[in-house]
Amino acid sequence: MAADGENARYLPGVRFPVNLIATADLSACLEGAGTILVAVPSHGLRDTLTMIRPLLGPEARVCWATKGFELHSGKLPHQVAAEVLGSDRPMAVLSGPTFAKEVAASLPTAMTIAANDADFAEALAKALSSDKFRAYTSDDMIGVEVGAAVKNVLAIGAGMSDGLGFGANARVALITRGLVEMMRLGVALGAKRETFMGLAGMGDLVLTCTDDLSRNRRMGLALAAGKTVAEAQQEIQQVVEGVMAAEAVHEVAQRLGIEMPICHQVYRILYAGASPREAVGALMGRQLTSEH
Repeated sequence: MAADGENARYLPGVRFPVNLIATADLSACLEGAGTILVAVPSHGLRDTLTMIRPLLGPEARVCWATKGFELHSGKLPHQVAAEVLGSDRPMAVLSGPTFAKEVAASLPTAMTIAANDADFAEALAKALSSDKFRAYTSDDMIGVEVGAAVKNVLAIGAGMSDGLGFGANARVALITRGLVEMMRLGVALGAKRETFMGLAGMGDLVLTCTDDLSRNRRMGLALAAGKTVAEAQQEIQQVVEGVMAAEAVHEVAQRLGIEMPICHQVYRILYAGASPREAVGALMGRQLTSEH
């Protein structure tokens, strides 16, 4: 990337701005940095924060674009960050319906910044916003992070539904009832219900479930076509966060006693050998109940 001036693997043809410098030297990268944005998959967050911790200045503020629960511990990114960096440092999470390809092409985009410090959230929003990119602020880090994790699981389900030819009715039902599951889990963990009706909840969920730029949706499409998780992963050539998120969300929901039938069926397909058609039958055969 340093030599080419672009990320030829993931965003070919998109030139880096002149003030963006790629480096493999973490110490040089962080020297004098006042704000650090970490953009790694959820399974790499703790190790990355551990590496940067001794390199941070006392006033450095940290934010991340990581989506997902930490596997097995069930911790959200802000909890991992507090454990590694301490809870007194200004920290924030960036999330929302933001396909990298469209952001890189300067297409209009909006997202959410949730922080433990209102001044930090506002400063980040001002620094990131432009005439093509708009950032909203929030103090609900739990809600934003839960939405970011669960939507990836549901997008795998939406991809499978479409791949099996179940149509628009089924897709919208999955998205709508999936939002209910997301909200149930988030509220149980201390999130604000209204967060899930915003960009980091409903917004990101609809985007990820309905557009083929979504890696998680493409995973579902591949599974519906009869491919294994490994074969689909090889075809996509990028981390599919929803695969690990399905296991983590399942564990957290089980621990809290939260009913998440769609996420549970996605987990069964990925980890227990259930077929997509079998999972649909299990969902449609559940006992009838009130919608609210």
